[in-house]
Amino acid sequence: MRQPSLWSRSRFPMMLVALAVLLTPAAIQTARAADDLILINLAEAMATPEYQQKLDGSVKFYLGNSSHPAVAQTYGERVTNRKTNGFAKSAGEACRHVLLSALIALQDEARSLGGNAVINIVSYFKRHEVSNDAQAECYKGFFIASVALKGDIVKLAN
Repeated sequence: MRQPSLWSRSRFPMMLVALAVLLTPAAIQTARAADDLILINLAEAMATPEYQQKLDGSVKFYLGNSSHPAVAQTYGERVTNRKTNGFAKSAGEACRHVLLSALIALQDEARSLGGNAVINIVSYFKRHEVSNDAQAECYKGFFIASVALKGDIVKLAN
């Protein structure tokens, strides 16, 4: 009786699965290692039609130590970590999209609590705080673009 070859039909799918399992951690690590830091200017992003359409203005955003009206009530600190498919997208396009997603999450959270602003917003990638009064950090790899933000939800005095 003849011994089945290594590439026989019965063994081929199993070998592909084994190969995929072995290579996946290396591919993920390579993708993470290639992350590039992209700084996104919040004022410029907020001026785009996409941002104006999705952010209704009921919640204001203040990066870093930007000045803001007096706080009437605080609702606590919130963190959002958003990711988007960055494959075959420019860094700017992917990062603007994922920043918008993070701001929508903060807007929704603020509205649900009765807040009208998120202040002291810092970039919070891998729990590392970076404060900037004008820009948010985005990390763009080959497959994924990611924005993590932390800020205080408040109700500002009118």
